[in-house]
Amino acid sequence: QVQLVESGGGLVQAGGSLRLSCAASGRTFSSYTMGWFRQAPGKEREFVASIGWSIGSTYYADSLKGRFGISRDSAENIMYLQMNNLKPEDTAVYYCAASSDGWNLLWTIPTKYDYWGQGTQVTVSS
Repeated sequence: QVQLVESGGGLVQAGGSLRLSCAASGRTFSSYTMGWFRQAPGKEREFVASIGWSIGSTYYADSLKGRFGISRDSAENIMYLQMNNLKPEDTAVYYCAASSDGWNLLWTIPTKYDYWGQGTQVTVSS
């Protein structure tokens, strides 16, 4: 059974940084795409970034390029999201997700992901 557990959220001032972690277990993820999404109150779940677990290729939401960085430690089965120069509009619950659809295809839509973590709150104060 696949389990995804996020950590690293919290309260940070605008301009600060946070690093989120997603610990994955229950499967070999070499063929998977792993992703980060976020959801602010009253808004739809939004794609942040994705990574091909085997080859490490990455894809970002255009609006977040240059501030956010996705990476993974394949040996430890942990995915990271480094968030820099945070803004109040980055406030949301951040979710990690895993997709078994295809091989490292860097999906951007939530319906392509089979497994989800419980989410971690990120709050950016102005």
